[in-house]
Amino acid sequence: MQITEDTVVSMDYLLKDDSGTIIDQSSPGQPLVYLHGHKNIIPGLEAQLEGKVAGASVEARVAPMDGYGEFNPQLEQVVPRDRFQGVEELGVGMQFQANTEQGPVSVRVTKVEGDSVTVDGNHPLAGQHLNFSVTIQEVREATQTEKDHGHVEAEDSGCCGGGSGDSGGGCGCS
Repeated sequence: MQITEDTVVSMDYLLKDDSGTIIDQSSPGQPLVYLHGHKNIIPGLEAQLEGKVAGASVEARVAPMDGYGEFNPQLEQVVPRDRFQGVEELGVGMQFQANTEQGPVSVRVTKVEGDSVTVDGNHPLAGQHLNFSVTIQEVREATQTEKDHGHVEAEDSGCCGGGSGDSGGGCGCS
C-alpha cells in the first residue's frame, strides 16, 4: 500500500542539521506513527513521503519554509525581569506562555542579563534545513475514527491518548 491521504504510516527516522548533528530520532522498536495528510508532521517531510511503501528508505532534505518556518527576528524581544513574577531562577532554555494580541505564544528564554530577559517566539528549529533519514515500516488504511479525529488512535489505551476509553464511548479527544 502506498502512502496517501488517510493512511497510517509507521516509520523510523533520524533527523540531523546541516552540520550532521543529530537533533532527534525515533527510539529503537518504537517507530513514529502518524496519519498522513492531516498535518501531523511537518509539510516538507510529509510531501516527500507521499507515494512511498513499506520497506522504502527516504533521504529527505526539508527547507525552513516547509519545516518550522524562517527565523523571524520580530519574535525576539527583550522584556523586564519583573514580567516573570513567581519565577525565582530564570535560565536560558526555560519556556513560557506569553499572552499577545494574537493569542498565547510559546517563548523560550535565550538570554538573561540583570533585569533584562531576552525571549524568542521562534521554534528552536526555525530557519534551519532539516535532514531526515526515514525507513517506512508499515502503511495501512486509517480507521474511520482516526480520519474523523485527524490523528492515529493510541493502540494500547483503546482511545486516542485522552483517557482510558470511558464507557460513554468518548476518548477525551476534541
